Amino acid sequence: MAASFSRSPITPLHRQNNCKFPPLDPMARVHISTPGISSKRRCNISLAYVPNGNDENAKSRELQRSLEDFPSETLSKGSHSLPRPLSSTHLSNKLSDRSRLRVAYQGVHGAYSESAAEKAYPNCQAVPCEQFETAFEAVESWLVDRAVLPIENSLGGSIHRNYDLLLRHRLHIVGEVKFAVRHCLLANHGVKVEDLKRVLSHSQALAQCENTLTKLGLVREAVDDTAGAAKFIAFHKLKDAGAVASSAAARIYGLKILAQDIQDDSYNVTRFLMLAREPIIPGTDRPFKTSIVFSLEEGPGVLFKALAVFALRQINLTKIESRPLRNQPLRASNDTNNGSPKYFDYLFYVDFEASMADQNSQNALRHLKEFATFLRVLGSYPVDTSMI
Repeated sequence: MAASFSRSPITPLHRQNNCKFPPLDPMARVHISTPGISSKRRCNISLAYVPNGNDENAKSRELQRSLEDFPSETLSKGSHSLPRPLSSTHLSNKLSDRSRLRVAYQGVHGAYSESAAEKAYPNCQAVPCEQFETAFEAVESWLVDRAVLPIENSLGGSIHRNYDLLLRHRLHIVGEVKFAVRHCLLANHGVKVEDLKRVLSHSQALAQCENTLTKLGLVREAVDDTAGAAKFIAFHKLKDAGAVASSAAARIYGLKILAQDIQDDSYNVTRFLMLAREPIIPGTDRPFKTSIVFSLEEGPGVLFKALAVFALRQINLTKIESRPLRNQPLRASNDTNNGSPKYFDYLFYVDFEASMADQNSQNALRHLKEFATFLRVLGSYPVDTSMI
């Protein structure tokens, strides 16, 4: 399994070719390159570390801001003017000052992601973005300070798009937040349940309310996000359509809540990642979690061997996800003469319960890098232990 996919042009501020991990090294970025000249590859490791000091106000850094010039749109006469979601066309070079932390999320005003951003960063200025990638780009371009994006749901599983974007971009995971999702059936005022013929929402939200919507006999129509569905039926004053969204969306867009908690499973929780341009320095004063991504050579028991580096040190894994290595998805088998493709190359994303300040974690990664063809630490951050 080769690790010959593209890397972002990041110039490390600090390099070292040995395998030592200083006790307080946040393991910001770890690249493992393989020469490919010998049958048993020897990995060279390069670390890129950015200090976590309060240098955002340094004169040498110009903050790019354009959010004050957001275009606004009005839903109806007398309604509040709402900011349109940030798109790639808004990534300008204008400067502005800000007093509150700006946090990007995907969706429109009233989305669950907005509530998660406000839970992660109370009193923040939540900034809507049209797409997940726009949120990544907004942080990288200094348009916002942080991003809060979903990574997995207790019912719907992983959000694969964001796993791919974590590798493509150079942001660091600095925290996590778990948010309980409570779906409501919304409609315009004067509309009753029996008047509804169809319901709009995000595909996952519709799936999470399958039993309720089936009993009501409603035709399901998938849209980009839950709050967007609420906004659509409010703007067009639809009488035959409802939306599955949050109670906050009902309040924002002036809709009536016909039914609450319509999800099939009461334990419906989404885990969000908090992303920043710089890593935090991990500690041992509270529970920490570390997220990594790596790739391996093909062979019997190679994945077992990789996971054993954690089991041998009593490090608990909380998540493992595999994603195709896009730049080299197929590889020919060495056992065939015709060279036909036999294997898919994969990246493995792993979360484990330990801080990178812990010597045990550092030893585990030293062990893993002995046979991994690629290794990168996405972040070492505090675990969300709050009650959901």
